[in-house]
Amino acid sequence: MSTATPARVRRTGRASVAYLTLWAFLLVNLVIVELMFAHPNTPAHNTLSSVGRFFGLHLGFVMALQLLLIARLPFLERRIGMDKLTSWHRWTGFTIFWLVVLHPTFVMLGYAQLDDLSFVAEIPNLAGQMPVLLGMIAAGLVAVMAATSVRVARRRLSYEAWHAIHLVVYAMVVLAVIHQVYEGSAFKSNAYTQAYWWALWAFAIGALLTGRLFVPLVRNARHRLRVAAVVPESDNVVSVHVTGRHLDKLRARAGQFFWWRFPGHNRWWQVNPWSLSAAPDGRSLRLTAKAIGTTSAGLRGLPVGTRVFAEGPYGALTAHGRTREGTVLIAGGIGITPIRALLEDEKLTGDIVVLYRARTAADAVLLDELRGLAQLRGARLHLLTGRTSKENQPFSTENLRGLVPDIADRDVYMCGPSPMADAVLRSLRALGVPARQRHIEAFRLAV
Repeated sequence: MSTATPARVRRTGRASVAYLTLWAFLLVNLVIVELMFAHPNTPAHNTLSSVGRFFGLHLGFVMALQLLLIARLPFLERRIGMDKLTSWHRWTGFTIFWLVVLHPTFVMLGYAQLDDLSFVAEIPNLAGQMPVLLGMIAAGLVAVMAATSVRVARRRLSYEAWHAIHLVVYAMVVLAVIHQVYEGSAFKSNAYTQAYWWALWAFAIGALLTGRLFVPLVRNARHRLRVAAVVPESDNVVSVHVTGRHLDKLRARAGQFFWWRFPGHNRWWQVNPWSLSAAPDGRSLRLTAKAIGTTSAGLRGLPVGTRVFAEGPYGALTAHGRTREGTVLIAGGIGITPIRALLEDEKLTGDIVVLYRARTAADAVLLDELRGLAQLRGARLHLLTGRTSKENQPFSTENLRGLVPDIADRDVYMCGPSPMADAVLRSLRALGVPARQRHIEAFRLAV
């Protein structure tokens, strides 16, 4: 049976440090928020207003937390992974939605009771105050984002449209901060509460601006990325080769991805997350995309020499997180791109098994490259085809055990659609694969 080496134990410890730091941040800030609520400078007008204040305090903190989750902080992203951060971002977003519903509802109920008015009559009464009106507008923007994030609506929107709608999060934050500064009683209680909220918002907004604006601008100015070649892989799949200056300084790893823009060819707000489909060699980068949305379909028409603006590298689906000697690489559809790069990575040593799920062999992107790499690395490659049905469940517990009997003693890397990721995760848990050995990224990225 394989055992983890001390060096690899230290690597898994990097994730533990990130989790502990995040939990400590949550607990410390929640304690501060609870103390603010328990010891207000001015008492609430009535019980309903007090409940509204309670929800408002937590809403302010959760909004700041949401900014940190989308700031792409390297400390968290490299240790925890974009997939988990995106999942937390989603649930935090819905928490914000319900707090946005509850906070103004109870506040208006409290004021309606105080003014002896109906709930509906109190709405225009409060909306006449500018800070309150800004808070209402921010709440409306939150509702729009929540509505477009529901799975039914999400399936009907193109990725580009969904991403553009979610850019209103920045306007929402500005309005919410103004509302809190001028209207929030907890914010204005005393010098200590003001110092806390200003520090929290400065940290969250500063992290967002640094991770999403300043660092990408500096990196792209330094590396000057350009399209070097566009290679069709099939009727609906294309690879784009990118070159630039000092690419070895990017510290990109096989299994990671970038957010890609092509200024001049696409609009500035059209950005897509595509994985590296080849292990980075310090001289060039390669992305491979399937024509699903407007941007990915237009990659075939990219002229050589087109400027490239890339944010990254991101993702923890790398050999750096290994804990065991043996490895299983699982891919579904275009999710083969980071898996193919990992198979090429010399840092991924030991016995390797590749499970590639595709509808047919003709749909298996980069299959010839995979076969060549598998032969070179001495890896076993299994192409799992056919329509999923009761009779064909390639990632059921029984099938995974049959394909890889010692899977519980291996690291498992997986990239593919969310339903497939969920099926694989259920089977891995049933087979006793520990969480530290599961490295999964699904197609559910956030803004």
